[in-house]
Amino acid sequence: MPRLHEVFAAAVDALDAQQLRRRRRVVATQQGATVSADGRTLLAFASNDYLGLAQHPALIEAAQQAAANYGASATASPVVGGHGPAHAALEDELARFVGLPRALYFVAGYAANTGALPALVERGDALICDALNHACLIDGARLSRAEVKVYPHNDLAALERALVAAQGARRRLVAADAVFSMDGDLAPLPEMLALCERHDAWLYVDDAHGFGVLGEGGRGSLSHWGLDPAALPERLIYMATLGKAAGVAGAFVAGDAALIEWLMHKARPYFFATGAPPMVAEALRASLRVIEAEGWRRERLVALLGQLAAGLAGLPWAAPPSACAIQPLILGDNATAMRVMAALEAEGIWVPAIRPPTVPEGTARLRISLSAAHTAADVERLCAALQRAAAAAA
Repeated sequence: MPRLHEVFAAAVDALDAQQLRRRRRVVATQQGATVSADGRTLLAFASNDYLGLAQHPALIEAAQQAAANYGASATASPVVGGHGPAHAALEDELARFVGLPRALYFVAGYAANTGALPALVERGDALICDALNHACLIDGARLSRAEVKVYPHNDLAALERALVAAQGARRRLVAADAVFSMDGDLAPLPEMLALCERHDAWLYVDDAHGFGVLGEGGRGSLSHWGLDPAALPERLIYMATLGKAAGVAGAFVAGDAALIEWLMHKARPYFFATGAPPMVAEALRASLRVIEAEGWRRERLVALLGQLAAGLAGLPWAAPPSACAIQPLILGDNATAMRVMAALEAEGIWVPAIRPPTVPEGTARLRISLSAAHTAADVERLCAALQRAAAAAA
């Protein structure tokens, strides 16, 4: 049997040859959208901090005060002794914020989806998934042991055919991102809910990139589509993450009270892991207040997105329309994506190149992430640098 080093050194070399090797950077936020990456100052379009809240004084103060009051750790699983006053208050406030009966807080979005889906469906059930779902939904589906059916991205006719074909299943669950993380486009939630109603299925929505950004007061994709949460608990399971627009960490699942009680018992990443530190929960409570009160942050995002779309219009690469803070620029092959990323970095701008397996083969791209921390001058600088990179590549 070969040695560990030989096996994995060769595997890493193969990643290098395909330009698929990722290299972590040591990143520290400086001011606004500027970061220090491996000691170099860069204007970053690489963050999920869509509202610019990660450095907000109110969140920092809440975390510091909670650390003084409760210490640095939850010390146990939430079902043993790790569910404190801060966690309880946060769950109540999250449920009220999205208008659903009850919420359950998880330490991460990956934990929420890989815990919730296997708790909702199992062998004998059908789990119907969009082809561009995030990896944590894909892994949650695999762990469920339900029969998984994948329909082409946002294809409602194909979704209905899958629902019809699954009529013999004990339960039918449709799972999809509300905002797709690599393309920035939206799932047609009203039509999907109507199909689930027609074919007696449940809908699991991952609103990781919509929560805080879309809808009235940042309440997410349900609000964006004008859906009434009070009419949805019998059909909908809502999930959102809290390390993106909310600027902190974790995730939650919200829905019917009995459903949440079941997940508390059966979602293994919740049941068997130490709870999040109370200071994280208190920072999130502060974040909810800021999200609701500082609507100018969402207004700035909308303005910046329009400016960016106009600035990308003359480039030789496709820039599909986006309704949120994520703007892809499709470059095609891995080598081109890496070259353009390097050209931008040479000008002091960091936009990550996204390659397979995160996106399909032949669709390597720059994923431009906007934040309320950006300015119009930042976006103008990025667009000018992209124009120069395109001219150099011609």
